[in-house]
Amino acid sequence: MYLAMYFPLIVLLAVILISAIKVLREYERGVVFQLGRFWKVKGPGLILLIPIVQQMVRVDLRTVVMDVPPQDVISRDNVSVQVNAVVYFRVVDPQKAIINVEHFYEATSQLAQTTLRSVLGQHELDEMLAEREKLNDDIRNILDSQTDAWGIKVANVEIKRVDLNETMVRAIARQAEAERVRRAKVIHAEGERQAAAMLVEAGRLLGGDPRAIQLRYLQTLTEIAGEKSSTIVFPLPMELIQLWVDRGRSNDSGFPPSRE
Repeated sequence: MYLAMYFPLIVLLAVILISAIKVLREYERGVVFQLGRFWKVKGPGLILLIPIVQQMVRVDLRTVVMDVPPQDVISRDNVSVQVNAVVYFRVVDPQKAIINVEHFYEATSQLAQTTLRSVLGQHELDEMLAEREKLNDDIRNILDSQTDAWGIKVANVEIKRVDLNETMVRAIARQAEAERVRRAKVIHAEGERQAAAMLVEAGRLLGGDPRAIQLRYLQTLTEIAGEKSSTIVFPLPMELIQLWVDRGRSNDSGFPPSRE
């Protein structure tokens, strides 16, 4: 009979005891309030609370991967694009994360969206496509400085995709094609200039000695003669004939006149 009388009290004490015992994992911390005022941050491990007098709010300290939804951005050169990104952050001060902001995840998400639009709107489209590393660092620094009062550390920001409309994609393709044609023409002109310079140098070397020209002429004939299926008609240069005549005269002048 006494057990039946004290049974409700025993159940009440058991419920109070169970509610007073909390277990926090290694990556969790508990922000404890005593009579509504901040008391301390506890954890991890076994935590004992005074029922009704003390309340605890759990905070996860692991890195959070937050996807920023696509944002409509107008670049500095008036091009409309859609950009989405991913933000990596974690709570480093549980007290600030609970007391200074109502919902730190939602607040960080909204701040990331507005910062993404404002930073990218200050750059041209070519910079968005070519300088992503710099833009990622700029966005991360702004987010990290503004969320410091919330006890949040932004570790990294990555721009995932920049979407363009079909008209702009075709315009960029035409621009890239024109750039490739321009480079091809410049390379071709540079090759012609270098070839002309080498020909001038070769002509200067060949002009230093007439025999060099004759040797180059005979070498060219030898290369052409390798194709037996063709008939070769070539002129006989006067320089070659004149060379032979001069040699004949020099030989004739070197011998005494014959006696008949």
